[in-house]
Amino acid sequence: MRVVGGEYRGRILKMPRGVKTRPTQDRVREAIFNIIALALPASKILDLYAGSGAFGIEAISRGAAIATFVENNAICIKVMKENLSIIDRKNRVGGVIKKDATKAIEGFRRARLKFDIIFLDPPYYRDMAKNSLIKIGACDILSERGFAIAEHFVKDVLPDNIWNLSLFKRKKYGDTIISFYRNNNE
Repeated sequence: MRVVGGEYRGRILKMPRGVKTRPTQDRVREAIFNIIALALPASKILDLYAGSGAFGIEAISRGAAIATFVENNAICIKVMKENLSIIDRKNRVGGVIKKDATKAIEGFRRARLKFDIIFLDPPYYRDMAKNSLIKIGACDILSERGFAIAEHFVKDVLPDNIWNLSLFKRKKYGDTIISFYRNNNE
């Protein structure tokens, strides 16, 4: 896996070994960033279920102001920190948080933090994408003009509206669906 665009384009990212992960393919990540390109500069990113940190690192590489990473697996966090060492913009890393995603979302609500782009790629088949979007909407951690982007399995059906989030685009890549939501609180 590599960074596919921006300042760190071509840098190789390590992947966790011995952990069941499903990294977002380079071509899918490239397509996502093409869709959100205009919203990316100077944005605050939240990479939930971050795994290797590839999404947040890609966002920093392409001009995001800051990226915060949430992952609950210690092996993934170790690899993510190694991947973050390839970028010399430590001031653009808002933190690597070892915590369950829903508990982290509640913590962001309590701290009154909002993000411009939230990317989530939870394990398939467990309604985790849907439940995470519900929690994001209920805790209101997405900025007024923000996007929540969920990567999920084709058979994991996500509703068009969840709290204050409305689906505005859905793209299919093989068995993977990328669902884009925007905040309706504008």
